[in-house]
Amino acid sequence: MKNKSLILIIIIILLAAVAVFTGNHYSTLKDNESDFSVRDTASITRIFLADNSINESLLERTGHGWILNHKYPANQRAVDFLLETIKKIRVKAPVSKASHNNVVKRLSSSSIKVEIYQNVPHINLFNKVKLFYHEKRTKVFFVGDVTQNNLGTYMLMEGAKRPYIVNIPGFRGFVSVRFTPVPDDWKSHTVFNQKLSDIKLVKYENIKDPKNSFEVKVVDAMGSFEITRLSNNSKVMDYDTLKLLNFLTSFKDLRYESRLNNILAPQRIDSILHATPVYKLIVVNKQNDTTKVIMFDKNRFPDEVNEAYEELVPVDLDRLYGSINHGEDFVLLQYYVFDKVLRPLDYYETKNRTLR
Repeated sequence: MKNKSLILIIIIILLAAVAVFTGNHYSTLKDNESDFSVRDTASITRIFLADNSINESLLERTGHGWILNHKYPANQRAVDFLLETIKKIRVKAPVSKASHNNVVKRLSSSSIKVEIYQNVPHINLFNKVKLFYHEKRTKVFFVGDVTQNNLGTYMLMEGAKRPYIVNIPGFRGFVSVRFTPVPDDWKSHTVFNQKLSDIKLVKYENIKDPKNSFEVKVVDAMGSFEITRLSNNSKVMDYDTLKLLNFLTSFKDLRYESRLNNILAPQRIDSILHATPVYKLIVVNKQNDTTKVIMFDKNRFPDEVNEAYEELVPVDLDRLYGSINHGEDFVLLQYYVFDKVLRPLDYYETKNRTLR
């Protein structure tokens, strides 16, 4: 028995040695200067993108979706688009000798560095038996500008001497814009994303009409609610349960249209934030995590026009401004999306049912 056990141990050690050798040999073949793609994007755990300026974005896969820079939910559609790009990119041609020096010079001054991390096995037996997975940085390359015909993108693998022209077969365009390092480009557009079963409290403040401000507490999962009129802290006893349920379920997926942090001048944003808001919405979940948005009127026309015709030009009836993420982000909201959670208290009161 001892001899059989010893033989078994020796066989396992030999197999492990073969696996390490073949795994290293396989990676050497793949880790060449023109292999920018990752076929198995499901194994990607992190993607880091950075430019030569101040922009850095770290995308990480978690059990609850992708997150950005350890903090923000990432835009899942944008991440999926990036993963699809990484999977499909192919080398079209090496950069010609005549263009080599010029392309390398541009890459060194204005490229985007991309680092890809994957969950890979320590032991890989002929790509059939894979054991002891761990995270490993598998690719580092630089994404440059586009070719003159706008149909290719210059890329250079870290440590390589020769850049290549890369594209996606069948796609007429360039892929450099998909590797943006700007954090704003990766942030999720979600403002609220709470299921009814997760909501503990919702507070709605109508600044222009305070008597219609209210707070809803979810008492239990059986549909018991407690509504408080914020103007005098009195309880609302008669309310339309169906309308209230529609209100609470509307927080499942509310998104903003666009982020304005880098579009409007800081002075303009500061001026709006110091103005009187029109609405405030707060949602607290059962883990006591709080999501808050403060909303402001948006002028229909530019400031200089409104100053000249202040009494004639109304505010924009389609869009309004919002401050989210504890004031870190200034965004554009659509009434079409948020109207369903901005209805006044008297909309929900039973006594007004015949009027609505």
